[in-house]
Amino acid sequence: MIVSSYEKARFNMVEQQVRPWEVLDPKVLSLIGNMPRDRFVPDSYKGLAYADIEIPLGDGQKMMFPRVEGRLLQALDIQPTDSILEVGTGSGYLTACLAKLGNKVISQEINPAYTEQARQRLAELEIDNVELRTTDSLSDDIESGRFDAIAVTGSLPEMPEAFKQRLNIGGRLFVVIGQSPAMTAFLVTRSSENEWHSEALFETDIAPLTNAPVIRKFVF
Repeated sequence: MIVSSYEKARFNMVEQQVRPWEVLDPKVLSLIGNMPRDRFVPDSYKGLAYADIEIPLGDGQKMMFPRVEGRLLQALDIQPTDSILEVGTGSGYLTACLAKLGNKVISQEINPAYTEQARQRLAELEIDNVELRTTDSLSDDIESGRFDAIAVTGSLPEMPEAFKQRLNIGGRLFVVIGQSPAMTAFLVTRSSENEWHSEALFETDIAPLTNAPVIRKFVF
């Protein structure tokens, strides 16, 4: 059997970047090992689709490191019946991964060009359980209803109460909180109507969501 250069690069990405970063869930490793990440990157970066970098998407936005994507997917522990909200569609790669694991994904993106590119890429891969919406999740009303999982793909300076309220009981929220260069990835789980459990997962540094509030530091 002839193995393409992309297939080999994808295998190496899983074994050398994702698995060593404590991503051990077999379904996540299998998904990442089979999802063609090269189909979601800008043409000028296709040769680096599986490299250990944050691939620029334009307008200051970047794809997450593959290892961070792996940790996100593992932490959310998506089940086949789950309804999922993604805040920040970006390239559509993580959208595709979430859709393969869950039942239905609503993905909200502020940049209409990203939305359209993701729509085309998902259609090419025949992924049809995704609803893409162009909106600002931070200033507009976010999707009504509740979700089993919420993935926030850009950082925020503080824990977002609005997203916590959109979780079903037992639902999970992945979000990165802080300001560059010191940020922490959290998993927030709703245990009852009025209780949430927050777990710090790892330190990282990712681009903020577009229009994320800025907390000014005062120097005395």
